[in-house]
Amino acid sequence: MKALRFYAPGDLRLEDVPEPQCGPGEVKLRVRNCSTCGTDVKIQHNGHQNLTPPRITGHEIAGEVVEVGADVNATHGTDWQVGDRAQVIAAVPCGECHECRKGWMAVCQNQTSVGYQYDGGFAEYMVVPREVLKVDGLNQIPDNVGFDEASAAEPLACAINAQELLGIEPGDSVVVFGAGPIGCLHIRIARGVYDVGPVYLVDVNAERLAMSADAVSPDETINAAEVDVVERVMELTDGRGADVVITATSANLTQEQAIAMAARNGRISFFGGLPKTDPTITCDSNVVHYRQLHIHGANGSAPAHNKRALEYIGTGQVPVKDLITRHVPLEKVLDAFDVVKNGEAIKVTVEP
Repeated sequence: MKALRFYAPGDLRLEDVPEPQCGPGEVKLRVRNCSTCGTDVKIQHNGHQNLTPPRITGHEIAGEVVEVGADVNATHGTDWQVGDRAQVIAAVPCGECHECRKGWMAVCQNQTSVGYQYDGGFAEYMVVPREVLKVDGLNQIPDNVGFDEASAAEPLACAINAQELLGIEPGDSVVVFGAGPIGCLHIRIARGVYDVGPVYLVDVNAERLAMSADAVSPDETINAAEVDVVERVMELTDGRGADVVITATSANLTQEQAIAMAARNGRISFFGGLPKTDPTITCDSNVVHYRQLHIHGANGSAPAHNKRALEYIGTGQVPVKDLITRHVPLEKVLDAFDVVKNGEAIKVTVEP
């Protein structure tokens, strides 16, 4: 079969590899869609400490069951059948550590990941490992949801995790930094699930702002390369500041601006991680103290968030179909990475 394998930073090869064999505790999928994200591009250029080459990458996966291991259904109380349509979690909690027992599976201390420790979805076939099945991480795709939409459930799950931590209330004003696919998903969740008030989308790239604004229609776009973002948000909120600020970008400055623009009792999500070479910001602690701000980290998702993501897509609360603006065959997967890197599409999906 064809598969994209990582050998070293800058060395990804689309090559013929043996089709994986399904063990008794595993499920084999025919991959229908594996969508791409900025993390795939980072891996392409920098590798990852948890990724041992050669490794098939890709972690936003939806496919069709072609084989069910003999022990799977009896062990997990499931009823997987050949022909079922399934979505796969990316972050795999152990289910046994202190955090998992507390229900905090998104921050499992023993977390492994599809496309890192296990072969991923940039391939014609993949095997869902027993570790995924153990934590109920293989999900039935609703009948009215396409494979491409289901592959977007994984990043949607991460955004759901972040927003569930924020205590968002109807009518809240929301600022989202980052006009990429994650920023668009955050806007869709905030409106479709939490019924927020005005939403403002911030970026420094005018073309990306325009592209995303066409899709998700924020109440206003703010080009941070042209105006003082904090000043503009204060104007838009009559001097109060934003109730909720989400930084879906890896820029240090946005986190500092988020603190400066947050309203009293404002909630902030540091959704995008910062570069490991420059991970610090300047925080005016008195602003946090006197405005009684709530600053939350957000790390990936739990299996339950993936199920909610599929539910939201299926009910239409959080549409994603129109955000998938580029479909490419597996043979052009490296071209897809370039599209993501250059911000030429909102969401790009690969179809083996």
